[in-house]
Amino acid sequence: MHEGDTLGVSRETLDKLRSFANLLEKWNSKINLVAKSTLSDLWVRHVQDSLQLLRCVGNEVDHWADIGAGGGFPGLVIAICAKDLGYPQKVTLIESDKRKAAFLRAVLREVGVAGTVIPARIEGIPPLKADVISARALAALSRLLELAGPHLSSDGICLFPKGVNWKSEVQTASLSWHFEYDAIPSVTESDAVILKIKGLSRV
Repeated sequence: MHEGDTLGVSRETLDKLRSFANLLEKWNSKINLVAKSTLSDLWVRHVQDSLQLLRCVGNEVDHWADIGAGGGFPGLVIAICAKDLGYPQKVTLIESDKRKAAFLRAVLREVGVAGTVIPARIEGIPPLKADVISARALAALSRLLELAGPHLSSDGICLFPKGVNWKSEVQTASLSWHFEYDAIPSVTESDAVILKIKGLSRV
């Protein structure tokens, strides 16, 4: 897999993704945005891993919210691709670490992309009514559903990349939550999936 393996985005968008990657490498020496060991494989480990989430939704998505946006995966990647794709119309990045929130704002400004950064914990903000909520490497599924539930629109979905232990996370979460899910195989990691969750309600 290489830089050309995208969703058919324009050369301009590819350039923006590269600019984002360059900014991340510069900031990462001062703020731990991603593991340093993954920087040499940044395009696949982070950019492509984020891009694949867009394959899980259609163009009906209006508002996409990313919890614990951190280094910008997948939230910044989604925001950068949105103009080309025509969706989502709005991207909200929630990041409680003020330095990481400053990084997210800096990237949006420097690459010229629209997006809203909320420097707060998601538990403390008003309902977002998002069509899609994503979170990458943030918490176990049960906790993610607890965080996302109040912020989903009535027919909203969650997209959570998960590793080899995803089945046990689903089992545990099912004790407290009713939900439907699809486990979509990851294109960047053989044992990983993207959990696409809908119909969320408390048991």
